[in-house]
Amino acid sequence: MKESKMSTHLSGGRLNVALVQETMRKDLLNLLQLCEGPKVTIWDEWLAGPVGLVAQYALLKEHEVTDMFPLRPGSLPTISVKHIVFIARPKLVLMDLVADYIISLRAKQNLPVEFHLFFVPRKSELCEKHLTNRGIINNLTIQEFKCDIFPFDSDVMSLELQNDFRENYLEGDPTCIYNAAQAIRTIQQLYGIIPRVFGKGTAAKQVWDLLCKLNKEEQGTEPKGSPTSCIDHLLLLDRAVDFTSVMATQLTYEGLIDELFGIKNSTATFPEHKFISPEDPTPEATAREKRRIILNSSEELFAELRDCNFTAVGAALSKKAHLIKTQLDERHNEKSVQEIKQFVSRLPQMLANKQSLATHTAIAEYIKETIDTFDFHDTVQCEEDFLNCVDNEKVCSFIEDLIAQKVPLTKILRLICLQCVTGSGLKPKVLEYYKKELVQVYGLKTWLTLCNFEKCGLLKPQTGSRQYNVLRKTLHLTMDESDLEREKSYLSSKYTPLTVRLSEHIAKNKGWSGIQDVLNLLPGPTVDELQTLQPRMARRNSISSDNSSSAETPRVILVFFLGGCTYNEISALRSISQQEDSNVEFVILTTKLINGNTFVESLMDID
Repeated sequence: MKESKMSTHLSGGRLNVALVQETMRKDLLNLLQLCEGPKVTIWDEWLAGPVGLVAQYALLKEHEVTDMFPLRPGSLPTISVKHIVFIARPKLVLMDLVADYIISLRAKQNLPVEFHLFFVPRKSELCEKHLTNRGIINNLTIQEFKCDIFPFDSDVMSLELQNDFRENYLEGDPTCIYNAAQAIRTIQQLYGIIPRVFGKGTAAKQVWDLLCKLNKEEQGTEPKGSPTSCIDHLLLLDRAVDFTSVMATQLTYEGLIDELFGIKNSTATFPEHKFISPEDPTPEATAREKRRIILNSSEELFAELRDCNFTAVGAALSKKAHLIKTQLDERHNEKSVQEIKQFVSRLPQMLANKQSLATHTAIAEYIKETIDTFDFHDTVQCEEDFLNCVDNEKVCSFIEDLIAQKVPLTKILRLICLQCVTGSGLKPKVLEYYKKELVQVYGLKTWLTLCNFEKCGLLKPQTGSRQYNVLRKTLHLTMDESDLEREKSYLSSKYTPLTVRLSEHIAKNKGWSGIQDVLNLLPGPTVDELQTLQPRMARRNSISSDNSSSAETPRVILVFFLGGCTYNEISALRSISQQEDSNVEFVILTTKLINGNTFVESLMDID
């Protein structure tokens, strides 16, 4: 069955993330069944990819969805089905598109059509009022598709909010706080009440306060959900607590794919030319195309490679190639009929592994082309200096050269912001110099972007204290080559994200005890709350621990990044879980999967 195949990579951890997928999929199919007969869906383009992780088009076709169209300006072809279903987020600009479509279709065709609007994840009074003003509210049947969490892997889920950090910190729109609080309620309804809640940062406190308020409004004083949870701790982390980890270049295999090609909804798009096979009859035409590749743990080789520092990927691919060659060469050694039958039964998997190896070898070649350049090497070296507090007090000559070359503004802003956050601000003269140079070279509109960065705390003048340097030493955020060799760092990197160190402390100490001084150096309030006093009993909706040989069942910590999370941070948390002495499993929930480029671009004011 298609459905079970879709969710196999989601159920491999102690928390059965497939349960989220099954719940959201069931809600969507139930809503579609309300529209009896053939139907067409018109999708908010932002949602089409994430919802594809919940229910693919093949499944929707089985439920009489005859066609799908994107919700964008312009007219649709003539539609001859009875039901037209709009699936969109509650945003006014999208409501205008819905209204335009309905008015256009009514004028164009006389066939009886029923219009439906599924708001994702919740209705909005403002949007309904807008539809009323456009005169089409009476033509619409409105429902809620409460899909507020999208499952990416067995340990990664995302709300996929488009510009949540910008909306919260720049525009004063707290909708993302509400969506985050509701997502936690969804998690607790599925997996039980999480007994301990920790958090750091303004957004973390806002989410916790709103969660308590929502619980009191609907359930008296008790949060909704089973009193026994398979999640031990919830850690809420505001992105503003750690900008450093976003601005630094990710150096893991998956992180570099995201940096260079972008990963959207577990899918990356690459140029085709390195994937062309010798048998291809039209290699020139094929080379102009793009190759879309799904990246998740359902592919064994990618699961092995994704969290590795890229320097280790070449050796891992060579080892895999040797193993596959050895397995395929076994066919020459098979003597008996039984041995030949066994080989034939294993052959499809071997060939799939061979194809997987070819795919990731091609991807690694694309990455290597970039990271072998002087430009990439110099950029990483500059970042490394800033992370180690080397030369971050003065104007950086490398940044000056980049401005003179007029490289993309995103790259320069990432480096300046990294210099600022690692220096706990920039000296006023340095900050003014950068501002002047950027405005002169990139135009006056750059000034609005710089104002946005200042408002968010990414650019600021230096004050007396040097918080980052103290944090760097206290939490061992950076390591040199000798430290890496001696400690056999689980990160294979010279920098450990601050968010990961905080998560690690919660895992080892079951709370904030011992790092109060460190927490005081970070912006925003600290959360340390008990949700329920009931003792933990059998775990719900998790893999049974009956087969576990360990004396203590591994604890599950849900780390919720408010404002976005990078693949590098996910890799680091996985690596902690995989250490020999670890008795914890991290599950990551984030408002959005981001990298330095997408984060910076979300804060820019561009035409």
